[in-house]
Amino acid sequence: MSIRIVADSTCDLPDSLAKRHGIAVIPTCINIGNQTYLDGVDMTREQFYEGLPNFPSIARTSAPGPEAFIRTYEKLAQDGASDIISIHPPAKLSNLFNVAQLAADAVQNVRITPLDLGQVTLGTGLLALMAARAAKAGESLDAIVKMLVEKAARTYTFAALDTMEFLKRSGRIPSLVASIGSLLSIKPVVTLTSGSLTIDKVRTTRSATEHLIRLVKNLEPLEELSIVHAHARSKAEGLLKLLEGALPKGKEALLVEATPILGVHVGLGAVGAVVIAK
Repeated sequence: MSIRIVADSTCDLPDSLAKRHGIAVIPTCINIGNQTYLDGVDMTREQFYEGLPNFPSIARTSAPGPEAFIRTYEKLAQDGASDIISIHPPAKLSNLFNVAQLAADAVQNVRITPLDLGQVTLGTGLLALMAARAAKAGESLDAIVKMLVEKAARTYTFAALDTMEFLKRSGRIPSLVASIGSLLSIKPVVTLTSGSLTIDKVRTTRSATEHLIRLVKNLEPLEELSIVHAHARSKAEGLLKLLEGALPKGKEALLVEATPILGVHVGLGAVGAVVIAK
């Protein structure tokens, strides 16, 4: 029996790490005007973030069609997969999970289990990585799914944003709230866990960072800690240094630039931490 793991590019796993563990990653779509770009294929993260302030129209995101998922599933089946676990962001935040379900229903030669684990970015990526390791160790499908559901309930993504403008553009907060927030120089701190999104509002960038650190430390001891950023590597490295004491012994934190799919919603300069509490 061979169990394979599928994710999409919102999982933010480095390509080398995904390939090493046999995780198939489906590119998601970045839409700018009438042009559609596949994340990481037609447009790199560097190109996206450097272009973001000056794109001729507001960047949007979308899920690829079911065909992209079907091709991936069928290729894995041809390579010997008996089961596929397909892990994607929450259905309430993205259409990716729904598309995965449609594709799974259309494929007959392999059993596919789509999972909405209520997470984004490395919250999804770390769980996909754990699933791949468990599959390689010979764990059963039921055991892997049970493990993922249990760990997902202890997974949190925190992000400190420089601006509310991109949340307004994406419809995550009302325009009036964003306008007032901008006038007051409010810095949002976003928390995502179990598919639920909350926003705390603080007055300065320093206060936002301090608040994010408190949120992380309130969950100690940790099982996993990693850092994501939206074209703000030096800020991300600074945040990691401030959180070094929370890093589990013997663990190395991933530090990655967030997918443009997330960058569309958070804008330049955002930094975040993804943790799994013990």
